[in-house]
Amino acid sequence: MLNRYARAFFTAVFTPIARFFLSRGISPDAVTLVGTLGVMAGALCFYPRGSFFVGTVVITAFVFSDLIDGTMARMLERKDKFGAFWDSTLDRLADAAVFGGLAWWFGRGGNQPVMFGVCLAIMGLGAVVSYARARAEGLGVDANVGYVERSERLVGSLVATGLSGLGVPYIQAVTLWAIAIGSLVTLAQRVLLVRKQLLKGEAAA
Repeated sequence: MLNRYARAFFTAVFTPIARFFLSRGISPDAVTLVGTLGVMAGALCFYPRGSFFVGTVVITAFVFSDLIDGTMARMLERKDKFGAFWDSTLDRLADAAVFGGLAWWFGRGGNQPVMFGVCLAIMGLGAVVSYARARAEGLGVDANVGYVERSERLVGSLVATGLSGLGVPYIQAVTLWAIAIGSLVTLAQRVLLVRKQLLKGEAAA
């Protein structure tokens, strides 16, 4: 949901950067890789130590590469499928690093086993939510529905974690719980939508 409203704005903001990178011969795939490595480094170096604000700043600086590489691909009128595959695959690694870093902190330094479990649930549900959409598309139906997609998971967790690092109480726990529950609801929405479309198709056949 968030992705649909914010992408157009940020694409306009980052278009000059995308144009600059292309003029220097930098490929969209390279930007994707550097951005993912930056996100993973920020999440795994700072979050396990409880450095939530600094980690969030570092991660956020690299997260925007996901918009820059897409803008670059459109400017190149690139239509190959590898770019989409590469981007989606590295997105999963970045997400795992963010929530894995948080889980590491809650399970060890933070000594909060319940929140450790919540972070693991978000990791698992996030992966399955993305898989459900990809598998649905492979079956020729649509599963582009849900309250909590990747943008909501990532932005919500980063904002809440950054504010937690500044001393705002409870916001991180409440937000992570909401993301976990919302991800479960989103998965159910996608399963039901795919089931409806497939049954309708079978009935019409």
